Amino acid sequence: MLLGAVREFLFLNLNYQLDHLQRGTPYSYAHSLFQQWTTGADLSDLTLLKWILAAAYVALMLLMAVLLARVLTGHHHHRRTLVIGTAMAAALALLLHMGATVLPPLEAVAVKLLHALQYPVLLLILLLVLPPAQRTPS
Repeated sequence: MLLGAVREFLFLNLNYQLDHLQRGTPYSYAHSLFQQWTTGADLSDLTLLKWILAAAYVALMLLMAVLLARVLTGHHHHRRTLVIGTAMAAALALLLHMGATVLPPLEAVAVKLLHALQYPVLLLILLLVLPPAQRTPS
């Protein structure tokens, strides 16, 4: 839950700050602490920061999924499938984002897919799908 709270704080305030810079508003709705952190950052700096944070959260959720699959099944045989599946979903999100130049509603789908990769959606799926490992009592 702490990771989710940190993510929400970072991305909510980052989006507020991006909106402030894009529209040139006289003030930003971003938290004052976040505004201090990003003092001097321009639109391209904040956009890069947003992509770096998004990639970091996707990687973190993937790592947690691999570890959870190991705990649930007792082996690492699902690791490759999880990595490839996450990479394919990220690639699809990128394709949808690029396709949004032609068909704008695809942007919302791309964002939702990217958000799903940054939240514990995969962890919940693993909990529902993978059978728990059979442990022999000691």
